[in-house]
Amino acid sequence: MPAPVRDALREGGVPPAHAAFFVQRVDAGKPLLAHNAERPMNPASVMKLVTAYAALDLLGPAYTWKTEALADAPPADGRLAGNLYLRGSGDPGLDLERFTQLLRQLKNRGVAEIDGDLVLDRGAFRLPPHDPAAFDNQPLRAYNAGPDALLIDHKSLRVTLVPDTAARRVEVFAENPAAGVRLDGRVAFDEAPCNSWRERLQVGVDGATLSLAGSYSGRCGEKTLHLAPWPADRQVEQLFRALWRELGGRFAGRVRDGETPAGARLLYAHESPPLAEQLRGMNKWSNNVTARQVFLTLAAERPATPDAARQAIGRWLATKGVAGSVLDNGSGLSQAERLSAAGLGRLLLDAWDSPVMPELLASLPIAGSDGTLKKRLQDGPAAGRAHLKTGYLDGVRSIAGYVLDTSGRRWVVVGFINDAQLKNGAAPLDALVRWVAER
Repeated sequence: MPAPVRDALREGGVPPAHAAFFVQRVDAGKPLLAHNAERPMNPASVMKLVTAYAALDLLGPAYTWKTEALADAPPADGRLAGNLYLRGSGDPGLDLERFTQLLRQLKNRGVAEIDGDLVLDRGAFRLPPHDPAAFDNQPLRAYNAGPDALLIDHKSLRVTLVPDTAARRVEVFAENPAAGVRLDGRVAFDEAPCNSWRERLQVGVDGATLSLAGSYSGRCGEKTLHLAPWPADRQVEQLFRALWRELGGRFAGRVRDGETPAGARLLYAHESPPLAEQLRGMNKWSNNVTARQVFLTLAAERPATPDAARQAIGRWLATKGVAGSVLDNGSGLSQAERLSAAGLGRLLLDAWDSPVMPELLASLPIAGSDGTLKKRLQDGPAAGRAHLKTGYLDGVRSIAGYVLDTSGRRWVVVGFINDAQLKNGAAPLDALVRWVAER
C-alpha cells in the first residue's frame, strides 16, 4: 500500500482491513494496486457509476423519456369538457421549467379551461410502498424521495434562507410556485460557524403549512434547502394549480391518481433532455432520485419493477465479467448494495474502451472544480485532472473514476472504506488520488 494512503488510514483510525483499493492504468494488463479488491463492500453513491454506464450502454446517450398529455375529447373553444391525463414514463428531468413548458404547450393547443379532473397516470412503474423515513429517519429530505413514473420537479420544494446581517434576521421563502401552501419561517439569526447548518433547522409539516424554526448563521450567506414535505399527488396539485393560474387557465376539477383510458386522445408529448445530459446532474451532484429513475428505466418490461431492473443490470454486469455485486435501487442510498473495488475497476476499464466513454467521463465531478468535488483536491496534481464519483454514508466513504497523472497517462482509481467508527474517511481516498496523479 502506498505510504501516504497507509499513513492517512492510520491517522483516521481506519484498519487496512476495512479499506479496498484498485488502481490500474487504462492501457495496462494488470493493476498497479489491488488491496482487498475482490471483497464486496458498500460503495455508497459510487454505485451510480454502475447505473450510469449500464444506461449509456443499454439505452444509448440519446435516449429520451416522454410525458404525454391526453384528453377524453379534443378541446372546443378553449374548453376541455372531460379529464386531462398526464401519463409519465419515468422522466427524471421534468423540473419546474420543463413542466411549465408542458403546460404552456397545452395552452397553445387550445386548452384554457379544464372542466374535468387532472388524472396522474403512473402506470409505467409498478412499485412497492416507499417509506421516506426508512433509510435514515429523515423523511422530509429531498434525497429520500422515492421513484415515480410521473416525477415532477423531483417531488421537492426549494426553500431559500437569506440572512440580513444589518437587521439580524433571516428571510425564508419558497422558490417553487405552490398553491395553498403556507410557509411559516421563524428562524433566528446568529453568527455561529456555518458547518452543519441544516442540522440546526427544525422542519415541520401540518397540512399545507410548512414550518421552519431553529437558527441560521449570517456567515452562511444565502442557502437553499431542498425538501419533500408532501405526498406526490399533493405536490403535483399544488404546483399545477399555481402554474395553471399563472398561465391564465381555469381548472374546475380535482387532482387524482388514475389510468389513462384506451381511447384518450394525445394533445401533447413532452420529450425529455437526452440521457447523457441527465446523467451529468445525477453524477455531478449525486442525485439519488434521478438514479432511481434511470435504474427502473433499465427494466426489460413495463410496468417496470425494482426486481426487473435488478435482473436486467445483473445480466449486463455478467457480460462485463463483474460478479458478486448486490443491487438495490441503483443510487447507492442503501445499506444493502455491495460491489468490489476490482469489479468496479474492471467495469471502468471496459467503459474506457467503449463508444460511450466520453459521455460517462463528462458526467463525473472534476477534482477541485465542480459537483461534489468542488471543495476537494483543490491543490496539488489532481486538481482539474481527475474525474471522480464520490460516495458518503454513515460508516462509508468511497471514490472512483479516472485520474490523469502528470505524465499524461490515464488511470482507473477505486477506493472504498467501510468502518462503523469512521472519522475522516475522505483523507485516505484523497491521498490515493494524489498518489496516482503524482506518478
